[in-house]
Amino acid sequence: MTDGSNPDHKLSLTLIGVPAARAPMTVLAVERALGELRRGRAVVVRGGGGTSMLALAAEFLNPESLAALSEAAGTMPMLALTARRAAVLGLAETAGRIAVVSGLGGLGADEIAALADPLVPAMLDGEWRSRLDVTVRDRPGHDCASAAVALTKLARMLPAAVIAEIGLADSEDIVVWANRRDYLSVDTGDVFQFERAAVRNLRQVASARVPLDGADDARVIAFRPDDGGREHLAIVVGAPDPAKPVLIRVHSECFTGDLVGSLRCDCRDQLQGGLAEIKAAGSGVLIYLAQEGRGIGLVNKLRAYELQDAGFDTMDANEQLGFDADERVYLPAAKMLRILGYQQVRLLTNNPDKVDALTRLGITVVERVAHSFPSNRHNEFYLKTKATRSGHQF
Repeated sequence: MTDGSNPDHKLSLTLIGVPAARAPMTVLAVERALGELRRGRAVVVRGGGGTSMLALAAEFLNPESLAALSEAAGTMPMLALTARRAAVLGLAETAGRIAVVSGLGGLGADEIAALADPLVPAMLDGEWRSRLDVTVRDRPGHDCASAAVALTKLARMLPAAVIAEIGLADSEDIVVWANRRDYLSVDTGDVFQFERAAVRNLRQVASARVPLDGADDARVIAFRPDDGGREHLAIVVGAPDPAKPVLIRVHSECFTGDLVGSLRCDCRDQLQGGLAEIKAAGSGVLIYLAQEGRGIGLVNKLRAYELQDAGFDTMDANEQLGFDADERVYLPAAKMLRILGYQQVRLLTNNPDKVDALTRLGITVVERVAHSFPSNRHNEFYLKTKATRSGHQF
């Protein structure tokens, strides 16, 4: 997922305009589909031109569910991966958004697991690879396979889906077919509009005074879409003047760092340091976004840690899993700032991409305020990787 700030070829959600009347239906349809996928159930993905597929999250696959998927669809299942994961496997270049993999005689559940999950023991020898047929696709707005992988990302699972084209008689409607078999269905357009639709209805739902050490006048304000979804927070210290650039920190949640004090990252330092800078300035805002692990979720972040322990750096570990180095979305931050009345900011960050992202979303960043902290022996390599590979300025 992306806010559109990265021109690189990545599996992204195309952020196009969403009619206000349609937004609640888009969010509801996609949220229901995500719930089904997270329960290990298949969903119907409807695309343009009458195309449709059954899709199942690859990480929940077993021989029984694979057989059931094939029988229900009436076609041979395939595996849809991000192009980055396919490139890691040596199956494709990264020029596309996704790669669809099929095998002569069909793919087995164990083979699919090895393709989708880098932590599954490798079984892809040269002879086995030669039986694979790989197609790279780059039309996310019209492609059921791309939408299926996007759904697994939104569900914070491994970005891989087992898909099977649905063979229907010409006279049978896909929605009727899905209802008769107790499958939820979702349109590709709703999938690719989901992030924009969810943010469109974001609103303030609660606000309370929460005195902080050194800032008795702090308030925590909660934001949530009208129709459910993830909640984001704003910690407002003092009374920032909307007529002047406001000192802010946009911080993505980090359970391991923020809460339990992990030394693998610098997130706790950035959170506490950001609040300290805002307190010292007398006023400001810390936006706390619910997008753990640079947008890949806590479970996938722990998987990435396991890969880092095996020798991969933080960016390569994400790509081994099939993600981009940074999957965060800053649409909620921009929306929250506008709701609070702040259009001009001084941004506490060492990440120039964050400056660019907020700027593209209509927030004027008048200054990037340096925001770095000493390393320790556990995160020294992590911080060096951020500096050398993603341009962080320490």
